[in-house]
Amino acid sequence: MKHDRFLLGILVFIGLLVAAALALFFTRRESQTYGAEDTPEGVMRNYVLALQNHDFERAYGYLADKYNKPTLDNFQQAFLNRQLDISGAAIQIGKVEMVASEQALVDVTIVYAAADPFSPGSSSNMTASLVKQNGAWRISNMPYPYWGWDWYQPTPVK
Repeated sequence: MKHDRFLLGILVFIGLLVAAALALFFTRRESQTYGAEDTPEGVMRNYVLALQNHDFERAYGYLADKYNKPTLDNFQQAFLNRQLDISGAAIQIGKVEMVASEQALVDVTIVYAAADPFSPGSSSNMTASLVKQNGAWRISNMPYPYWGWDWYQPTPVK
């Protein structure tokens, strides 16, 4: 009889721990909001957040207006068809280097999720570039998987 009470006490304690963990998880989960767009790092953050939220129209608006810019439909389809798959990646925005008054380079680290629970993830240090167009920062190049390899590429001459 005493062992039954002890076992019951342990089970109740575990149940309370699980309930507390779930309560903390759901109450502390904050949805990310878009930030200021007046800095290169702010535009980068908002671009990635828009992609995560599947707000492709907003993300497309952060692309620089340059020759061979993808259409909105091509941009959206690249992510929906998983040609560009950001589900297994995260980005850390680092130092911003102003190359000129209207051009910036941003150090980014792309962190890739591990393939299984026993493997470590991997990361790549890369650079993104932004240009100022009409007073607003726009992305002109970004690392894969947040950017298509064929965007802004010249069309081959036949």
